Amino acid sequence: MTIKEIQQEIIDEFSMFEDWMERYEYIIELGRSLPLINESYKLDENLIKGCQSKVWLHSELNQDRVQFSADSDAILTKGIVALLLRVFSEQSPKDILEADTEFINEIGLKEHLSPTRANGLVSMVKQIKLYALAQQAKLAK
Repeated sequence: MTIKEIQQEIIDEFSMFEDWMERYEYIIELGRSLPLINESYKLDENLIKGCQSKVWLHSELNQDRVQFSADSDAILTKGIVALLLRVFSEQSPKDILEADTEFINEIGLKEHLSPTRANGLVSMVKQIKLYALAQQAKLAK
């Protein structure tokens, strides 16, 4: 699936919920289903700067696709990172760099987060794009 198709799928899923309590529960559930990150990647250099909670993000290039793995010590944040990985993992670096994140606004996520969590979300997206840029550079060699 393309990034746009995955984003639309998420928008459709979120539209099924009546209120934000149900959406928060869904995000937390997504966090519980996030595959465990390899403990060896839980290093300070993989911590996302600007997040209130600890969020580790790792990327690898598998052929021409970026694979992300992540974890967080906060359950809601873990769900948010699971959403982002669903969108961006297994995509080409070029597609990740060109993608917008408008789906975040469309599902109303940013406006329902505390300012510090919203800043963390921006930091997560920025780090995903930086990893994609680094992986794209590897492909260009």
